[in-house]
Amino acid sequence: MEAHHARGTFKVKMNPQGSYEESIGRMTIDKQFHGDLEAMSKGEFLGAQGYVKGSGGYVAIERVSGELDGRNGTFLLQHNGTMTRGESRLTVTVVPDSGSEQLTGLQGAMTIKVEEGQHFYEFEYTLTIAN
Repeated sequence: MEAHHARGTFKVKMNPQGSYEESIGRMTIDKQFHGDLEAMSKGEFLGAQGYVKGSGGYVAIERVSGELDGRNGTFLLQHNGTMTRGESRLTVTVVPDSGSEQLTGLQGAMTIKVEEGQHFYEFEYTLTIAN
């Protein structure tokens, strides 16, 4: 299986939603990806802050729809992030068997970086034919 790399930028809009628990924040996610991934996504975010400043965690699922390196389709991304006293750890992975159309069999992980207010992604992925 050959690994592929996609890079680019994205813009994100987070829309606060009502939450059943005041210590847990809930938001919807709207993104526009540009570069090797020309797509939009919509998703759900749950986050919470710890009692120590700079500590907390979040989880999210988003459905990405568009074109990845010339292939059309959709797929799901799963986020799992924590911050411990300002040190962050984030994994963003493709939900298994969530690729459709020309993205069926997509597997991979995305790295997100924010520099001077601009969001960047690097996406390492493979495409296999699903059974």
